[in-house]
This record gives sequence, C-alpha cells and structure tokens, in this order.
Amino acid sequence: MRLLALDTATSAITVAVHDGEQVLATRTTVDARRHTELFAPMIVDALAAAGTDVTEVTHVAVGTGPGPFTGLRVGLVTAQTFAHARGITVHGVCSLDALAAAAAAHGHEGELLVATDARRKEVYWARYDCTAGEVVLQEGPAVTKPADLPEPVRALPTIGRGPVVYPELLPAALTLPGVDLLDVDAGALAALAATRIAAGADMPVEPLYLRRPDAVAPAAAGGAGAAGGTR
Repeated sequence: MRLLALDTATSAITVAVHDGEQVLATRTTVDARRHTELFAPMIVDALAAAGTDVTEVTHVAVGTGPGPFTGLRVGLVTAQTFAHARGITVHGVCSLDALAAAAAAHGHEGELLVATDARRKEVYWARYDCTAGEVVLQEGPAVTKPADLPEPVRALPTIGRGPVVYPELLPAALTLPGVDLLDVDAGALAALAATRIAAGADMPVEPLYLRRPDAVAPAAAGGAGAAGGTR
C-alpha cells in the first residue's frame, strides 16, 4: 500500500504518505488562506520525501471535515482529482476523528472533546471515548456556540483550536508531549485511514459542511420577495 493522505479542514494544510504500517513522510503548514498556492507543492514534496512516485500511490484518504466551505473543498477536490487521474479509490475520514486518533495514539485514555474553530463564534465538535489507542464516536459531529454545549461536555479534556479561541468556555485544554493537537495532522489521518481500509470499512467522501457557505447566490429576480410575497 502507498496511501496519500490530505486534509484542509482546519487551520493546517497537511499531507502525509503511509505504507500501510507507518507514516513515511508528512508536510504541514498552518495557513488557512493559501490552500491553492501551497497544496500541490506540498504533495510533491511529501511524495519525494517518502521515496514514492505518483504511479505508486494506491489509495487516497481525505479529511471530510467539518470545516469552512472553501478550505475543505480544496482538499476534497484535490483528492478526487488525484485519484481520478490515477484510477484509484478515495477514502473519506472525518477530520475530527483524525484529531481524536492523534490524542489516543499518544496515550490519552477516556472521554475526549474535539472542538475546532468554526468562526461565527461557533465550534465544530464531537465527543469520543478513547481506549487502548482506539477512538469511538459518542456524539457529533455538529456545529454550535461553545456556550450552548452541556456543561459536562465542555468540562471534558478538549483538543483542537476551540480551547484556544474560547478558553473560558472550554477550560480543559488537553496537551500531550510531542504532539500538536490544535489542527489535523495528515500522519494521524493516514494511520486511521490505513486501519479502516484494512478492516474493509465504508469510508464515503461526503463533505461535512454542516452549514451553508458564507457566499450564496442572490435570490432570482421576480421571486416571491420581489413580488411582494410574504416571508
């Protein structure tokens, strides 16, 4: 197996190459606005560092969010275009799952809240149970204001940028030595994807936008509002 893993759902643009047993190379840049400019060179660099030619890639895994519409779409389109050109399969992984898997892989045990910045004073979140390096989704993913989360959920050990942006509402930020738990790392996503692929799991590439994009088409002229209809 040669698995190329990509994610653009958080503030990180991140790429990894995995051989089915271990991560061979990763490249990550924290920049939520330069996906189009940086992504392709990072893929080329990661493949070269892994000693893997494009023709050797057998699977592509991509983070499906939740995340902001524009950034998330870049990762999904890139993954699908690469896979289509190679005639190989794309596998979707919830980006919050990848963050939880990173915490579990570095020793976190028990319940865990993943909360990433959704802007508009909201977070994308999901609750997990971590046992012996495995993660099991308990609730979510969803988008909401952090103050609207139940207090017992807000009190859980929390990873992602949520606790950085809203420290008073998400006070139990979890830190583990030697691992960045603020944004998705494609190495963790790749390891999780490789495990799921080996198990024959269903991994649809269905983007988790959770809400409409900021930019929407204007209402057609002559619609109900223009004609004086009621709302």
